Amino acid sequence: MTIFVCSIVSIAAGGSALAQHAGTRQEQAACSRDASRFCRKQLGDDNAVQQCLEMRRASLSRRCKRVFESHGM
Repeated sequence: MTIFVCSIVSIAAGGSALAQHAGTRQEQAACSRDASRFCRKQLGDDNAVQQCLEMRRASLSRRCKRVFESHGM
């Protein structure tokens, strides 16, 4: 899951560099807006962004919720 979140952080931060085993572009696109919107202060800290998104799960977009569900979360 950390690699998945790293992907989100990279996209949300506006960077194009992705982790070697990054989530799919669809997964990144599904959650990047939520990460930027809800977890701006945590960007750059993969674990903190993951926790932030999980804490705000009820407010996440449907697409991002589906990504978390697909990763067993």
